[in-house]
Amino acid sequence: MKHLNTRELVLCGLFIALITAGTFIRIPVGTDVYTLQFLFTLLAGLVLGARLGAIAVGTYVLLGVLGVPVFASGGGPAYLLQPTFGYLLAFILQAWLCGYYVRRSTAVSYGHMLGANLLGMVLVYVIGISWFYLISNYVIAAPIPLWTAIFYCGVLQIIPDFLLCLAAAAIGMRCYKSGVWVEEKHAAVQKEVCA
Repeated sequence: MKHLNTRELVLCGLFIALITAGTFIRIPVGTDVYTLQFLFTLLAGLVLGARLGAIAVGTYVLLGVLGVPVFASGGGPAYLLQPTFGYLLAFILQAWLCGYYVRRSTAVSYGHMLGANLLGMVLVYVIGISWFYLISNYVIAAPIPLWTAIFYCGVLQIIPDFLLCLAAAAIGMRCYKSGVWVEEKHAAVQKEVCA
């Protein structure tokens, strides 16, 4: 694996800090509380690219598993058995997918970024809900029907997460236009910004 240069290390560190901060920024909406964690994991992929985005998010998850209190409920190895841990694992793949998709596009555009974010959201839902269901039913003996898990962990989250996908695409485009963008080798990205 290629070593990270100083700029890449700094950007990865910045995104680890942003994801951690986003975890603790709580936005109450009715009876639910949402965080900005998903926004920053999306941006990690868009801005850093597939490899660095996955490294940044993966390092964040590793820190939490090792006991650094970066997760919403703290951290530590026991977090592996939390029903919501699947979302954290999915964020790593989502960051990779978003970075890969955008950099393999023929041109960088808001539409391509939004498409990458929506694919990432679907990936997070599939892995997160599956993990939630399996851990709840077969590990911690807190049975939940599959459709209930899909409704509470997916359907009720779609609108807020879609809004975060829109915001991440807009911020990602600003980062691209301002030059805060990590180019990856062999990426088929045109230098022109498409409207």
